Amino acid sequence: MNLRAIKPPHETRTRILDAAEELFMQHGFEGTSMRTLTGQASVNLAAVNYHFGSKDALIEAVFRRRLDPMNAARIAELDRLEAAAGASPPDAEAIIRAFLRASLAMIEDTKSGGRNFTRLLGRTYTEPSKPIRALIGQLYAPAMARYKSAFERALPELPKDELIWRMHFMFGTLAYTLAATDTVQLIAGAKPEDRYDAALLEERLTAFLIAGLVAPLHSRRGVRKAA
Repeated sequence: MNLRAIKPPHETRTRILDAAEELFMQHGFEGTSMRTLTGQASVNLAAVNYHFGSKDALIEAVFRRRLDPMNAARIAELDRLEAAAGASPPDAEAIIRAFLRASLAMIEDTKSGGRNFTRLLGRTYTEPSKPIRALIGQLYAPAMARYKSAFERALPELPKDELIWRMHFMFGTLAYTLAATDTVQLIAGAKPEDRYDAALLEERLTAFLIAGLVAPLHSRRGVRKAA
C-alpha cells in the first residue's frame, strides 16, 4: 500500500471546503453541481458524503468555518472593551470598530480564502435562498444580541426601535463593503484597490457609521412630510 498517496482526513475535508467556497462564490449554490465540486476538489462523491453527508450540510460547513470564528472574535473584542470600561459602557465608536475589525480582516486574506468568502457572503445577501439566510441569521444571532445590548448602554437616549433600524443600516453597509463589488469604480476619482485595505476601510466605515448611528432624531411625522 502506498501510504504517501493516502490524504489525511482533515486535508481532504479542507480541500472540499475550499473548492465549495470558490465554486459557490462563482456560480451560486444551485449553479454548482456535485460533479463540478468533486472535480475541483479532486475527490469522489463518497468523500463528500463521508465528510458532510449532503450538499446542504456542506453549505452549512462552508459558512460555519468562517463565521463561527469571526463572530467569536467579535464577542471576545466586545468582552475586552467592556472589561476595560468597567462600570461605564464603551463608547459607540469603539463598539463599531470591534464589530468591523474581525470581518474586515478577511478582505486582506488572499492566501487562505478569506477574500473569496466575503464575496460569497455578498452574493448570499442578494440570492433568494431562505434556508441559507436563516442559517446565517442563526450564526450571527449571539454576536448581534451582544452588540445590540452594548449599543443600548452606549446610546441610552436612542429609542430601541430606532437603534434596531440604525444597526440594520450599519450591518447592510458592512455587508455591501465585504462583497467587494465594483460599484466604487463608477465614481470618478475612486481608487478601487482601496476596497481591499482593511485598515483604511475601518477608518472610513467607522467615520460613516458613527455619524449615522448618532444622527439627530427626527419625528416620524416630519419624515413622512419630507417623503
